[in-house]
Amino acid sequence: MTTPAEGSQKKGRPTPKRKDAQASTKISSLAPASTKVEKKRAKDAARAARVAQRAAYLRGDEAALPLRDRGPEKKFIRNYIDSRRSIGEYFLPIVAFVLVLSLIPVAAFAVTGIVIMYAVLLFSAVDGFFLSRKIKTEIATRFPGKSTKGLGLYGWLRSTQMRRMRAPKPQVKMGEKIN
Repeated sequence: MTTPAEGSQKKGRPTPKRKDAQASTKISSLAPASTKVEKKRAKDAARAARVAQRAAYLRGDEAALPLRDRGPEKKFIRNYIDSRRSIGEYFLPIVAFVLVLSLIPVAAFAVTGIVIMYAVLLFSAVDGFFLSRKIKTEIATRFPGKSTKGLGLYGWLRSTQMRRMRAPKPQVKMGEKIN
């Protein structure tokens, strides 16, 4: 505790001007000051790193894959799906065809298009159900002791993407035998 005699002593220096006090408490920028050339070089380096990371992801490099795509089980599922055809990968082109059919002002074409679209959707869902079960049994036999939770859905969702649009890119050819 301070006594009144201690509190009344002078501080030994003059009170700083307001602008000097504010300047001393001002936080400097966290990023170093850089020139336009340095900023452009850093931006180009970041862009090159992103392009390299994306290329590695599309190639299927294990280190570049997000967590949802990593592991030997997921690689097997991707190869299994990419080695076969499924009705789901043709759903988007069929929907585009149905859209064209619906533009024709004849009711029979519109109804036919709708029937085709729902039939493909139904076949895709049934194929996905059986595909999911097949994937789970294959994983259980090839990777004993590993959980199959979510792997069937992972495979089914990949099977509904058009082959050219899949990421990572397919690493096996259509019809190729998977070991």
